[in-house]
Amino acid sequence: MYLYLKALHIIFVVTWFSGLFYMPRLFIYNTEANEKPTVVKEALQEQFGIMMKRLWFGITWPSAILTLILGLGVLFSSGFDKIIFDPAGRWLLIKLIFVIFLYVYHFSLGKILKAQLNGVFTYTSQQLRIWNEVATIFLIVIVMLVVVKQEISVVWGLIGLVLFIALLMSAIKIYKTIRNMEH
Repeated sequence: MYLYLKALHIIFVVTWFSGLFYMPRLFIYNTEANEKPTVVKEALQEQFGIMMKRLWFGITWPSAILTLILGLGVLFSSGFDKIIFDPAGRWLLIKLIFVIFLYVYHFSLGKILKAQLNGVFTYTSQQLRIWNEVATIFLIVIVMLVVVKQEISVVWGLIGLVLFIALLMSAIKIYKTIRNMEH
């Protein structure tokens, strides 16, 4: 039973992340539609609104719920819940802390969705591009913790994470420069 729970958990993690990756892209496109002529803007934002609602309520939210339920099933059926506060389970405790922050990120996307559906655009497309990469950072940290477990070096892990974040931010800045040159 454990392996079936684990497989299903991984499947719904993947579908949840697909929503977490694509949702901010739709926010960006919806925000940039504000720069179009009124008729085009209204048509685009109507279509993006439909797409955002379908993605959020049809894939992202159900996947987040099933990820949580199946993750708890994996936790308890594997016996990991008994070692979570032991040195051997420290990786799992840290992973679960990052998972909590991932759910906070998920809720932040829901807040942005609600605002955009109401015509409120609080963030620029550039800010949303940066926010879009937060899910990538969570994915890398969580996968590294799950795969490497207690073998992971805190110092090298943090150095790697900081370097990866710097690389991501540089890529976003380069992309913005290239986009500005095209316009």
